[in-house]
Amino acid sequence: MWNRTTAPWSQPREAIATARREFRVWRGTRPFWAGLLTFSGGLPILYFPFPYAHLNLGGLGLALSTTAGAGSLLIGCLLITLGVTLWLQQQVRIFAGVTAILLALLSVPVANFGGFFLGLLPGLIGGSLACAWAPPDNGGLVEPEIPE
Repeated sequence: MWNRTTAPWSQPREAIATARREFRVWRGTRPFWAGLLTFSGGLPILYFPFPYAHLNLGGLGLALSTTAGAGSLLIGCLLITLGVTLWLQQQVRIFAGVTAILLALLSVPVANFGGFFLGLLPGLIGGSLACAWAPPDNGGLVEPEIPE
């Protein structure tokens, strides 16, 4: 039984509210949007060459028939890795941002116009946001003012 003053669903609501607050604090201490855009920029670059690739997972043969397929695979995987790196290691944000911008620009001639511009634009914007992001002074937390 539960107490009549509290609803039976109040505990899951409190857990969800606590998780949202913790995620907001975590998100405030790193270049979250830069990582998300860089990660999402790598997905279309990685995806578009695969319908033309020859995949045999039973025979363990993965053959990308052209250099554009191999370049798309490499650029897409690197952009995804840089996006995750921006979330987990925010100290390397300048390196990851510049690298993401260069890879996104390199995807135009190599990887089907940057995944038909669906990977180019988020990659450029994410890399730019990573270079522009600065860590908060107080770790993202608001400290209460103590009256004297």
